[in-house]
Amino acid sequence: MLITTSESIPGKNIVSTIGYVKGSSARARHAVADMFAGLKNIVGGEVEEYSRLLQQTRDQAVERMIADAEKKGANAIICFRIQSSTIAQGASEVVAYGTAVIFEN
Repeated sequence: MLITTSESIPGKNIVSTIGYVKGSSARARHAVADMFAGLKNIVGGEVEEYSRLLQQTRDQAVERMIADAEKKGANAIICFRIQSSTIAQGASEVVAYGTAVIFEN
């Protein structure tokens, strides 16, 4: 699946626009990560546990968006965007979305 943030695919002809596709994932932190984060607050530095958690959440949201596009018959996603928000204390949601299209090879 070709994914681009632009409105077109350079050198390719988009023959059909399928429409909006999306994927989301929500995750909550856990006690072990919070413990390590508390230690990092004392000494400073990256909270790697949170970084990993957020990366996994982003990856899953993108995978779900791709599955949505494939289910609709697309071979590319244009205008790709990703957004995150806090949905509860200690929990975040990531939404990946874009426009599913079919392009000629």
